[in-house]
Amino acid sequence: MAEHRPPPLDDPAPRRRALLRNPLRGDAFGRGAEGFARMMGTPAFLVGMTLFCAIWLTWNSLAPVSAQFDPRALNFTLLTLILSLQASYAAPLLLLAQNRQDDRDRVQAEQDRQSNDRNHATTDFITREIASLRLALNDVATRDFVRGELRDLLEDLETTDETSAERAGTAPVDAADLRTILREEIEAVLTERERAGAPDRPKEQNAP
Repeated sequence: MAEHRPPPLDDPAPRRRALLRNPLRGDAFGRGAEGFARMMGTPAFLVGMTLFCAIWLTWNSLAPVSAQFDPRALNFTLLTLILSLQASYAAPLLLLAQNRQDDRDRVQAEQDRQSNDRNHATTDFITREIASLRLALNDVATRDFVRGELRDLLEDLETTDETSAERAGTAPVDAADLRTILREEIEAVLTERERAGAPDRPKEQNAP
């Protein structure tokens, strides 16, 4: 007899699919209940139900007695049982669909609350950043401020030169000469600063 060798552990056996699918497993039954509830709330269902009852009552009222399957003499007992059975099943299915909708609404409300919290936190962060930028910009010298300071400095130099010239008995220095002198001084200071910072640049470039 041939020996029966079980498959290795790293080679699992394929799953066997069930012959009959369980309708109560998973979310299929809930989706079916919601579909039934949506169908019952449509005008087509109401019109169809009305036509069904009208045809049933008309046939069992006007047809020959031998052809009536739910005679009028018995107060349409079969139709009453069918409608009662439908109502008894419709109410739980509607409640199940409503509970599922409530669960979805609860999850959606929680997600909306979390999204609102994130948006609120982001808004607070942006507001704080804008406030800090405004405070930082208050300490930054603008172009108009620098021009005003240089203009005031030139006026002070002109006034000082005129006062010194009057005291010394010499001609005052022209404003164009003062601007030229001031420009040369600024260029000299910038040149010295560039020369002082030049030896440090190769070191920064060679640094890893």
